[in-house]
Amino acid sequence: MTAPHAPLELREHPRPVLPPGGILIETLASEVCGTDVHLHEGRLDSVPWPIIPGHVSCGQVIETAGAPRDPFGEEIVQGDVVTFYDVFGQCGSCYSCLVAKQETRCPHRRVYGITTSATDGLLGGWATHIELRPGVRTVKLKGGVGVADFMGGGCGLPTGFSAIERGGVVFGDTVLIQGAGPVGQSAAIFARLCGAGRVLMIGGPANRIAAARARGVDETIDLAKVSDPAERRRIVLDQTQGRGADLVIEATGNPTAVREALELVRDGGRVVVVGQYTDAGDITLSPHRHLNRKHITLLGSWGYEFRHLYLSMGGLERTRERFDWAGFVTREYDLHEATRALEDMKAQAVLKALIRPSSASYLLGAS
Repeated sequence: MTAPHAPLELREHPRPVLPPGGILIETLASEVCGTDVHLHEGRLDSVPWPIIPGHVSCGQVIETAGAPRDPFGEEIVQGDVVTFYDVFGQCGSCYSCLVAKQETRCPHRRVYGITTSATDGLLGGWATHIELRPGVRTVKLKGGVGVADFMGGGCGLPTGFSAIERGGVVFGDTVLIQGAGPVGQSAAIFARLCGAGRVLMIGGPANRIAAARARGVDETIDLAKVSDPAERRRIVLDQTQGRGADLVIEATGNPTAVREALELVRDGGRVVVVGQYTDAGDITLSPHRHLNRKHITLLGSWGYEFRHLYLSMGGLERTRERFDWAGFVTREYDLHEATRALEDMKAQAVLKALIRPSSASYLLGAS
């Protein structure tokens, strides 16, 4: 991806020479997510063009330099099927890292496929191979979890889990999810696993609503059928004995959904904003009516930490059959079809799109 709105180009790169502790993986699958669409639309700042997109990926280890280990001391060897925490370079010595304990706000952090340039090497998933730099936190797929299982969760897996943790689900809570995309779907599942009594969802299109209902969402509101915010509010109030939801997770990317969340949460409830990864515009709200008088807690959620990836993978391992995470994958594309994959994601024609380079020698689902 050479620039916003520019046609994608297929380029060849030399095989990297690994430094001590480095890992080279053959890409088995890489996600096409909303962030990739936003990148191509030019909605992210300071992107080091050109880039190789793809920040959540899986691959098979084909080369290591030295004896790299996972964060828990287990050696990573050739043949292992792994994923990795896409964020690296946190300094560990700034105020955000040391005092605030907000690693996601470290000014030195870099993200595969987003803030890494193609001129720096194979640092994105839409490629036949990915170089994992020394210190990149690499995790083996275990417990019967296959590539399709993990990639069905993809970026939405730890992001949705992080949002639910941020919202502090209390046993029996009614949780309302705004947005039926991958983040919203994962958040709905983790809300249930964390003890929510009822899970509601507002979103679309119909195929995404159907996916949510198949995985246990109790009540869905299809935006194509209920376009009036006042009617959506009436439905939510009817479902919550007139109070509103205990917790609302905004996972839409539409700023107007944040204002609507403040209308749909109960007095004293919580709202977590996780969908506003790019600046899509401003909204107007009443600090008195929406915040103070309702006595609500409004929280932002920026990215996720390694522990969210690790813990959510544990949840995936225990529930992969119950929730059919692999079933979220709608379509796979090879590298030559990357532009089509972007277009399909933008049009919401697919729920989860994967890039699977044609040179990859292992089928999705292999463990």
